[in-house]
Amino acid sequence: MKETQKGMTTKFVYEFSEGNASMRNLLGGKGANLAEMTGLGMPVPQGFTITTEACTQYYEDGEQINDEIKAQILEYVGKLEALTGKKFGDDENPLLVSVRSGARASMPGMMDTILNLGLNPTVVETIARKTGNERFAYDSYRRFIQMYSDVVMEVGKSYFEKLIDEMKDKRGVKQDTELTADDLKELAEQFKAEYKAKVGEDFPTDPIEQLFGAIKAVFRSWDNPRANYYRRMNDIPYSWGTAVNVQSMVFGNMGETSGTGVAFSRNPSTGEKGLFGEYLMNAQGEDVVAGVRTPQPISHLADQNPAVYAQFEQIVETLENHYHDMQDMEFTIEEGKLYMLQTRNGKRTATAAFRIACDMVDEGKIDEKQAVLSIDPKQIDALLHPQFDAAALKAATPIGKGLPASPGAATGQVVFTAEDATDWASRQGKDVILVRLETTPEDIEGMHYAKGILTARGGMTSHAAVVARGMGTCCVSGLGEIKFGADEKSFELGGKTYKEGDWISLDGSTGQVYGEQIATVPASISGYFGRLMGWADSYRTMKVRTNADTPADAAQAIQFGAEGIGLCRTEHMFFETDRIAAIREMIVSDTVEQRKAALAKLLPMQRGDFEAIYTEMQDRPVTIRLLDPPLHEFLPTDPEDVKALAADMGISVEKLQEKIDSLHEFNPMMGHRGCRLDVTYPEIGEMQTQAIIEAAINVSKAHPEWNIVPEIMVPLVGEVKELAYVKGIITETADRLIKEAGVDMKYMVGTMIEIPRAAITADEIAKEAEFFSFGTNDLTQMTFGFSRDDAGKFLDAYYEKKIYENDPFAKLDQTGVGKLMGIAVKGGKETRPDIKLGICGEHGGDPSSVEFCYRIGLQYVSCSPFRVPIARLAAAQAALKDEK
Repeated sequence: MKETQKGMTTKFVYEFSEGNASMRNLLGGKGANLAEMTGLGMPVPQGFTITTEACTQYYEDGEQINDEIKAQILEYVGKLEALTGKKFGDDENPLLVSVRSGARASMPGMMDTILNLGLNPTVVETIARKTGNERFAYDSYRRFIQMYSDVVMEVGKSYFEKLIDEMKDKRGVKQDTELTADDLKELAEQFKAEYKAKVGEDFPTDPIEQLFGAIKAVFRSWDNPRANYYRRMNDIPYSWGTAVNVQSMVFGNMGETSGTGVAFSRNPSTGEKGLFGEYLMNAQGEDVVAGVRTPQPISHLADQNPAVYAQFEQIVETLENHYHDMQDMEFTIEEGKLYMLQTRNGKRTATAAFRIACDMVDEGKIDEKQAVLSIDPKQIDALLHPQFDAAALKAATPIGKGLPASPGAATGQVVFTAEDATDWASRQGKDVILVRLETTPEDIEGMHYAKGILTARGGMTSHAAVVARGMGTCCVSGLGEIKFGADEKSFELGGKTYKEGDWISLDGSTGQVYGEQIATVPASISGYFGRLMGWADSYRTMKVRTNADTPADAAQAIQFGAEGIGLCRTEHMFFETDRIAAIREMIVSDTVEQRKAALAKLLPMQRGDFEAIYTEMQDRPVTIRLLDPPLHEFLPTDPEDVKALAADMGISVEKLQEKIDSLHEFNPMMGHRGCRLDVTYPEIGEMQTQAIIEAAINVSKAHPEWNIVPEIMVPLVGEVKELAYVKGIITETADRLIKEAGVDMKYMVGTMIEIPRAAITADEIAKEAEFFSFGTNDLTQMTFGFSRDDAGKFLDAYYEKKIYENDPFAKLDQTGVGKLMGIAVKGGKETRPDIKLGICGEHGGDPSSVEFCYRIGLQYVSCSPFRVPIARLAAAQAALKDEK
C-alpha cells in the first residue's frame, strides 16, 4: 500500500467531477479533459479515472494491481453505479463501460481501448429486450468479444475479421451493417469458440473480471513496442505512465438516429477555420477510425439532425475558446442525443500549425508569446523539405524501414557510387538515389547531386546523416536488412532485387523506403511562417549560427535566419578533385620542405574558400575549425586508385602503400587527428592560419564597412599545454600577417570542448581559449565510450530493456554529457568572465538540447542550415518558459 507523507493512503481513483484540466500529470490528458468538460456542464457520459501513479505502481508491483488500488476501483464502480442508476451484470438495468488509455502527452493510436465492457449472455438479452433492438445488442456483444480478445488476451484481430468476412460471403452481403441480428448472434458464438480455442478457457462473463483484465491491458499497453517507439520519437519519458478512463457507454450503433464521429475545430491539414471532421450513423467509434465504412463529412449532420449539429457547433466553439487551441473531439449521438467522449489539442501539419497560431492571435484568443509556444519546433522540418504527394504515398507499400536521418522526400534511380551519382545527375540530368553500405567524406560530391541517400550502416549522426542534414538532402540510414549483390550494382530488400537505374523512394521523416517512384511536392513556406518566426526572434536571447563549409550552405542558412557560422570544417574543402592531389602530396611527403611545398599549393585554394565565405557572411561572426580528421581519410584504399596516385606522384606503388599502411589506426576517432596534427606538423596550422587571416584582410579591404573578426578554433584539445602550443603557431602567423598588411584587425583563438578531460579542466583551458564551442558529437562518443556509427547495432536492445530512452547522439544526454558541459561553462567563466560559449554539435538543432543550452548559459547554438529555424524557435521557447 502506497502512503503519502502524512500517512494517508494515496488516492488512485477520481470521478470526472473531482478533476480538472490542471491535473493532467495525474489524470492524463484524456482524464483531465473529461473532468474539465464535466465542469463546463457539457454532456459527458460519467465515469472515473485511474491515475498515472496507479500505472507506475502496477509496474513497481511486478505488473500486478495491488489490493489498495483494487479496493479503490471497486469503490468507484459502486459510485458510478449509483450515479447512473445501472449495475454491472444486472438483468434489469445493466451498466456497460468503455476502458481507454490516456497519458499526459497525447499519443494517438499508440495504446489500447475496449468498448461495451460488461456484456455477457444474460446482459446482452436484457439490452436486446430493453431497447427492442436485438441487432444492436448482438452487434455490441460481438465487438466486445473481438476487442477484449485482441487487447486483453492478445488474440489477433485477423482471426475475427476472417469469421466476419466468411459470414458476409455466406449471406451474400458487402457491409457489416447488412448482417442480421441472427447473423451477429451466430458470430458472437463463433467468436467465443475462437477465444476458447486460442486462450484455452471460456470467455469471461463476470463484468468485474472483465474490468480488471481491461485495466491491466491498458497499463500493459504503455509498454508495447509502438508506444515505446512513439515516446522515443516525441521525448515522452517512460516514467510518466498512463491513466485509465472508465466511462459509462453511450451507443452510436442503436440505429439510424445514432452515430459517432471525430471532428476538429479547424482543418488539421491547412489550418483553415471551420468545423472539419466526419461521422457515421449506426456505428461505434472504431468504425470511423479504422475506415471499415466510408464516413460522411460533418457538414451533412446539419441536414440529418440540425438540432444536434447546432448544439455540437456551440460546444466546439466553447471548447476552442476555453483551451485557446484547435480541438480534436470525439462524439457519439445516442438516439438523437449528443454526448462528448473526448477533447484534446489537435495534431496538425506544420502548415496548419503556423496558420492556426497567427489566426488565433488575430482573433484575440492568444497572444504572440502563446503563439510562439504553441508550435512544436520539430514540425518546421516538414516545411523546409519536399514531401510526397499524399495520395501517391497512401497507395505505396514500404519495402523497408531505416533511421529517419535527414527529413524530406526523395524519389530517384538507384546508383551505387558517388561518381555515378555525379555523372548521372550533373551530365545526364537524372534524379538519383545514392545507395551505399556507408558514406565517407570522399562521397561528398555525389551526395550533393543525389536527391536522397540510403545507407545500410550508420546512425542518426553518422557521416551520411550529418552531411545530408547540412545539405537539406533526404537521408535514410542504418537499414541493416539491405543485402548488396556481389556485382556491387544491386541490392536486395523486402524480398526483391533492385539494380542500378531502378526507381526507389525515401521518406527521410519516417525512415520508410519504397521500391517505386512516388510523386513529390515542393516545400512551401507561407507568410504565416515568417510572421511567427519574427515574433520568435523578438523574444529570443540566444543567438543561432550555422555549421557551413561552403558559400552556398552559408547563403541558405542566412535565408533561414542564421546570425553567423559556428563551425566551418576546413577538411570538407580538401575533397574536391583539384585539391585532393595536393593534400595527398602533403601527406606522403617525407620532409618539412616537401610538406610546405604541397601546402603552398593548397594555400590559395583555402584562402579563396574563406574569402567567399567571409563575403557571403559580411560581418557576421565566422568560426573556422582547423583540420580535424585523421590523414588516412584523404588517401585511397582501392588498389587501382593507389596505383593511379603513385603514378601521379612519381613514386612507387610499394612506397605509397607503405605510407598508407603506416597511417592505419586501430581507433581513428581517438587517433592522430585534431590539434595533434598541428603538434606533429606545425606547418599545417601555419598554412591554415595564413589562409584565414589573409582572406579576412582581403575582404575587409574590399568592404571597409564590415568589421570582420576571425574566430580560429582548435579541435580535440584535452590539455591546456596542447592549446598553448597550437595557439602559439596561430598568433605568431596572424600577428605577422596583420602587421605586414598594416591593418588593425582583431581575431580570436578558441577551442572545441569535445574530450571529457577538456570539460573537467576547462578553468585551465580558458587561460588560453577566448571561446569554447561544445562539439557534442565527439563529447557524447567519448563520454559514453561508444562510436556513433556502431551504436545503432545495439541501441535497440538498450531501449527495449529500458536502459536508455533516447539515442544520445540525437538528443543530448543532459545527465552525463550535460553535467560535463555545466562543469566547463562554470570553469570557463571563473577564469575568463567574458568567454564566448556556444555549441556546434548536431544537438544544436534539437529543441530539447537547445533549451538545455539556454539553461546552462550558452550564448549561441550552431546547427546545419536546414535546422536553423528549428533552433530559432526552440531558443525563443526556452526564453519564454524561463519568464513563467
